[in-house]
Amino acid sequence: MPIPRLTLERTALLVIDVQERLLPTIFDGARVVNNCACALQVAHTLGLPVIITEQYTKGLGHSAPAILAAAGVNAKIIEKTRFSAHTPEVEAFLAAHRCDDVLICGIEAHVCVQQTVLDLLAAGRQPYLLTDAISSGAPDQIAPALRRMERAGAVPTGVLAAAYEILGDAAHPQFKAVLGVVKTLQAPLPLP
Repeated sequence: MPIPRLTLERTALLVIDVQERLLPTIFDGARVVNNCACALQVAHTLGLPVIITEQYTKGLGHSAPAILAAAGVNAKIIEKTRFSAHTPEVEAFLAAHRCDDVLICGIEAHVCVQQTVLDLLAAGRQPYLLTDAISSGAPDQIAPALRRMERAGAVPTGVLAAAYEILGDAAHPQFKAVLGVVKTLQAPLPLP
């Protein structure tokens, strides 16, 4: 079995439900927003396809302003009520862009993120967990969710590691631009 590796040609970014009304309940929410925004900026710099989902916007509002600002004009925003972000619209977007590898970030780790990852795996896609950009309102649920997703076949990584893996070479023409973005990443707080 080949070792999963990120490539520019096959990778999309999926930002799950980083919404303004949900964020006050999220453990280390400011870091998650910052690191999701960094992932969006890296994706924009490298030309990766981007999907942002928003769960039940009537009650939870839209994505945080920092997410929308970093998204750029080409990001596809999809509203949903299902917990899983692997909707038919998301699947069609991934298929149209020929992206079998999906960088995953957002909230909540044990609900929407986990269900999305399990559905992507079932559909034959390879999720990569940007663990420094995933959180929950229930901190004790984060580590078990990450373990379950990894055991199911998702690959844990971080925004910095994913960016460097996609670049592949310091001679890449976007290396300096990406380096400027990833310098603003915030390390996660220890879980309580």
